[in-house]
Amino acid sequence: MRDDGLDRAIDAAGGIAQLARKIGISQPSVSNWTRVPAQRVVAVEIATGIPRNDLRPDLYSEQAVSAELVDALDAARAQEYALLATLLSAPPSKRLLEQLAALSGDATPLGRAHAALADVASSAVAAKVEREYFDLFVGLGRGELLPYASYYLTGFLNERPLSRLRGDLTRLGIERLTNNSEPEDHAAIICEIMSGLADGHFGASPEAQRDFFEKHVSPWMGRLFADIESAGNADFYRAVGALGRAFIEIETEAFTFAN
Repeated sequence: MRDDGLDRAIDAAGGIAQLARKIGISQPSVSNWTRVPAQRVVAVEIATGIPRNDLRPDLYSEQAVSAELVDALDAARAQEYALLATLLSAPPSKRLLEQLAALSGDATPLGRAHAALADVASSAVAAKVEREYFDLFVGLGRGELLPYASYYLTGFLNERPLSRLRGDLTRLGIERLTNNSEPEDHAAIICEIMSGLADGHFGASPEAQRDFFEKHVSPWMGRLFADIESAGNADFYRAVGALGRAFIEIETEAFTFAN
């Protein structure tokens, strides 16, 4: 039987198929769930508006992860990574576009990127953005871009960077989701993992988080976002690329200072 949190998410999304599409996985995968998997909680929260502590109270109750124990900056970082994970895993729904249009900005580089994303989201048509996502990341045969660490670091898919990533995930106790066809070095999955590291969900030390970023994010993901920003088929995703590039630059600088 499905638990209450999963039932609420399915209802909010408009059905199992719609929830699967919004978070970028197959319908059978969601059909096999009895509760929202830990690594999908943030994506489901963003796609449906159901709070994570309602989706998985065993993980996000006050007893499981006290908000007081998560630094406000780390919570903001986790949200940023979660947003990027959601936008890289699937095209945004009409509901998410409306939420993005309400983003506010400021004079900082990240604030300006938020404002630009809000501006483009306010006039975006979900069907057109879905086609744009298809052209960029899926395509007939392949998309304009391949958002995988192995490809960016070696020029080929499923290479040594993926093997190294799997080894580090095992050491961190992060398990691969069943029925997920994407290799773990997809940018969306790595951003989702960074979100879990930042908000303390995975229980890793700051040193382990920095090591993961320096090995699996900073060597390539900034280039991916720059390529999204300059891609010929990008319109809405041009703003996503600019946001991701600005955020990764900030993260890189912050981890450098931490060293």
